[in-house]
Amino acid sequence: MSQHYDVLIVGAGQAGAQVAGELLDAGYPGTVGIVGAEDIPPYERPPLSKRYLSGEVSADALLFRAADRWAADGAELLLGTEVVEVDPTAHVVTTSGDYQLGYGRLVWAAGGHARALPVPGADLTGVHYVRTLEDADRLKAQLPSAQRAVVIGGGFIGLEAAAAFAKAGMEVTVVEAMDRLLGRATSPMVSEFFAQAHRSHKVDVILGHGVAEITGAEGTVRGVTLSNGREISADLVVVGVGLVPNIEPLVQAGAACTNGVDVDEFGRTALPDVFAAGDCANFANTHTRQARTRLESVQNAVEQGRTVARTILGLEHPAPPIPWFWSNQYDIKFKTMGVLTGYDTSVVRGDPSSGRFSVVYLLDGVVIAVDTLNNVRDYAQAKALINSQALVEPAVVADPAVQLKDLVAKKPAHVA
Repeated sequence: MSQHYDVLIVGAGQAGAQVAGELLDAGYPGTVGIVGAEDIPPYERPPLSKRYLSGEVSADALLFRAADRWAADGAELLLGTEVVEVDPTAHVVTTSGDYQLGYGRLVWAAGGHARALPVPGADLTGVHYVRTLEDADRLKAQLPSAQRAVVIGGGFIGLEAAAAFAKAGMEVTVVEAMDRLLGRATSPMVSEFFAQAHRSHKVDVILGHGVAEITGAEGTVRGVTLSNGREISADLVVVGVGLVPNIEPLVQAGAACTNGVDVDEFGRTALPDVFAAGDCANFANTHTRQARTRLESVQNAVEQGRTVARTILGLEHPAPPIPWFWSNQYDIKFKTMGVLTGYDTSVVRGDPSSGRFSVVYLLDGVVIAVDTLNNVRDYAQAKALINSQALVEPAVVADPAVQLKDLVAKKPAHVA
């Protein structure tokens, strides 16, 4: 064993940086190591498909802290390193270079990798995934010479990339195998709104058809063939069909893993002294009726990172906050509060054709989530309403003249 850390953090993304930052800022007296697969200090990833791709921010602006700042604050960075094995009995991890690191407590915040598209031609030059800074740099380098882009996958990353391409004057096609965009993230009403928004910017949105092949010449992409036989010319292709959690070493070590690695309300896994946080963590969600949830968002990574750090520090834990998420596309500022999984009623507030409206989701008469589109007031008031567990009437919620905050004082669902 070459080195030992009181806390060893595997993963240099939002969750890993949050754990480390919380420990250092609290004056944690032990040694802290951060293992990162990339050769760059911990940095923000959401801007890669937004402001970084469009050139609004630099790579340096993405860093949580400069490399020398991490060292000065008391954390050692081990970059360009991957952990391939965890021995929970010996409290040792082994890296891809066959280097062993000991730990007192291990925090697994390794996130995930982009799901590969299993079709011929997926390895051609000009086919891109946007998960890392290197991915984004490779894509940015091709943008000046590209005229036609195909985005495979109608999730947030794909749509944000499509919006950036359209704003740059490219001919853009979005291909989504499901019958609507954002099918796993929002309701049909919001899906249709985004489809129309992209079409209004001359983006060709194709729904209900998958990709059969990515075609090329001399090793470089030239087009995409759909499952119905249609051929679309392309200079570049962006694939955004989901994320696969990086949990294999924990699976092999015997951790309980379903969709990600299972953690309790304190971020603890089934392995002794091993925690997990961020995109790879499947946690007990108190805000839905599902037993467990894995969320891919900055807010979730921050809160889970904070929870793990507080557990290590022996501090009390506040009640878990309501999850939220945001996405900017064109002039649309989309923000959602809560988790809409399992709703039985959706209520539209406002006129979608105006570009400013909200969709409120209820389960048994209780608001569980709110999607807002260019509606700052509803978003600001949604948290208190969801927390109140108030019983509300859909017809009242639908009236945009009624503010959501005025519904908070109504009778809670648990009161007889």
